[in-house]
Amino acid sequence: MIRMRMRLSRWVLPWYTSGMKTAISLPDDLFASADALARRLGMSRSGLIAAALAEFVAKHRTSKISERLDAVYGAEDSGLDPALARAQRRAIGRSDW
Repeated sequence: MIRMRMRLSRWVLPWYTSGMKTAISLPDDLFASADALARRLGMSRSGLIAAALAEFVAKHRTSKISERLDAVYGAEDSGLDPALARAQRRAIGRSDW
């Protein structure tokens, strides 16, 4: 009986058992705006919130990477090697723009 119920619940509500369920508190106006946007986009409110949260997390993950790269490259000399700078000037001087 339990197996049948699990198969049925996955068929009727395929998303129901695939993720963590949680409760959050939102200001009324934000909830109403999210609800309206979800309807307009043709998605569930949970889907909208999950997508927004995923985008937020990804944005902050990449900002952490940028901070680390800035720290690494901030300590390095960013000037051109004098020989390379001379070679670039000679190459640009001969180019037809």
